[in-house]
Amino acid sequence: MLDEKICLVTGSGSGIGRASALEMARQRAVVAVSDVNDAAGIETVAQIRQIGGSAEYFHCDVEDSAQIAALVAQVVEHFGGLDVLHNNAGIQESFYTADLTVDTLPEAVWEKVCNVNLRAVWLATRFAAPHLRRSTRGPAIVNTGSTGAFNAYPGCPVYSATKAAVQALTKTTALDLAPDVRCNCIAPGGIDTEMVDRWRQAATDKEAVDRMIVSTHLMPRLAKPAEVAKLVCFLASDDASWINGSTHLIDGGSLAWRGSNG
Repeated sequence: MLDEKICLVTGSGSGIGRASALEMARQRAVVAVSDVNDAAGIETVAQIRQIGGSAEYFHCDVEDSAQIAALVAQVVEHFGGLDVLHNNAGIQESFYTADLTVDTLPEAVWEKVCNVNLRAVWLATRFAAPHLRRSTRGPAIVNTGSTGAFNAYPGCPVYSATKAAVQALTKTTALDLAPDVRCNCIAPGGIDTEMVDRWRQAATDKEAVDRMIVSTHLMPRLAKPAEVAKLVCFLASDDASWINGSTHLIDGGSLAWRGSNG
């Protein structure tokens, strides 16, 4: 449980972020919802309040370091501290271009995805670290990675690279913030989110992508974001007090039989 912990979730206007924010609220945490899409973030807060939870919305474009610094400062000022940071905000190159191979991807798209998926994780951690160190309620960081950190997927040259880097950054963060703050990473497989759907829609052969996403799972379906949120909240909780610096697959068994090299 996350009783009374103050939790900040980036990219919580949809998908895994929204599901995690809702599950945190169900576990009696106080939730700072943040997103670049104000309408989506405000809707997450509304859903939390509908279930009797406590949440506030804070706008943040995580591509902007000044906005990340302001976000952390505003959350700490509003709630009086910070106990959990869930670095969840992420994008995929299919959002911005049809050129999705390593030799055609525009440089500007490479930089944008790197800024959001990797640089923002480091910056949010950097700005949050002093406040997390002061927490007396089992402070923790949970980063959202991907099975793309282990295997190459069509149309994901920079996304996969950033998620592999997030996994490495998780280990470094655990080392540098020990023993005060734990840091772990989740690595989801195919999840029924807007991001996965947009990746599918960008493909020239959508049926092939569908087969690739679902058929590798030992349970032949996409996961629900709420299933991933359970893992996020466990890693953020005191029940995971001896888990640190590790990456946790939540992929329906996909890599259990495919292995780490496809």
